[in-house]
Amino acid sequence: MTAVSTTPATPPATSTVAVLHSEWIKVRSLRGSFGSLLAVFVATLAITTLTFATIGQEEAGNGGDLLFEAFYALNFGQIAVLAFGATAVSSEYLNNALRVSLAAVPNRNLFYAAKTAVIGGCGLVVGLLTTFTAFLVGQAFMGPYTLGLGDPGALRACVGGGVYLALMALLAAGLTAVLRSAVAVLSILVPFLLIVSFVIGDVAGSVADFLPDRAGQQILHQHAEGSLGPWAGLAVTALWAAAALLAGWWAVRRRDA
Repeated sequence: MTAVSTTPATPPATSTVAVLHSEWIKVRSLRGSFGSLLAVFVATLAITTLTFATIGQEEAGNGGDLLFEAFYALNFGQIAVLAFGATAVSSEYLNNALRVSLAAVPNRNLFYAAKTAVIGGCGLVVGLLTTFTAFLVGQAFMGPYTLGLGDPGALRACVGGGVYLALMALLAAGLTAVLRSAVAVLSILVPFLLIVSFVIGDVAGSVADFLPDRAGQQILHQHAEGSLGPWAGLAVTALWAAAALLAGWWAVRRRDA
């Protein structure tokens, strides 16, 4: 008689594509994260249309960097993208959802990499759609001050602006993995971007050029301001996002679900 082995079968390795697909389903099905992602586009486009249709040409006549001003509404879109990155991760810490996720994907490295890849990918796609659309719509109201994609720095700003939004989503995602709370992360990042960054900029001088928002937004300028160029500034923001993701990876690996 052949002996029957009592050793449990080794579960098959989880497919990377399947994990990515499951993370996309989470983003699409959770109203908080999907609504925030949609708000990036809607809020930016709505504020761009309202602003440029009313005072666009008047403000342009006062001088300044017309290219940077074309992306004024991105200040509001970045708040929505922070909310997207934070809520997409914080949902795992509600009602023991993380235990269920890790039961399905025991490899925490794969789980975290797939989640951040989907967050970054969604942020990039929506970010690019937002920056190109907002730029083209806004310029339709500018009359003699109109810029086109062929003007110096315009195409770079549209592409870089989309990358910037994706990096901000990843920054929020990494911090949320550490703090396990979207409310806590947004309570830190939103006041920092809207208030603290400007105060530090007025006091600290060139040091403030290396803050994540001020550095990344150099990509939107036609003529660089401060000590960083457009791509160097975006690289600094990428380093901030990478540091946050690394801290989040450590937290996911080391802490109990």
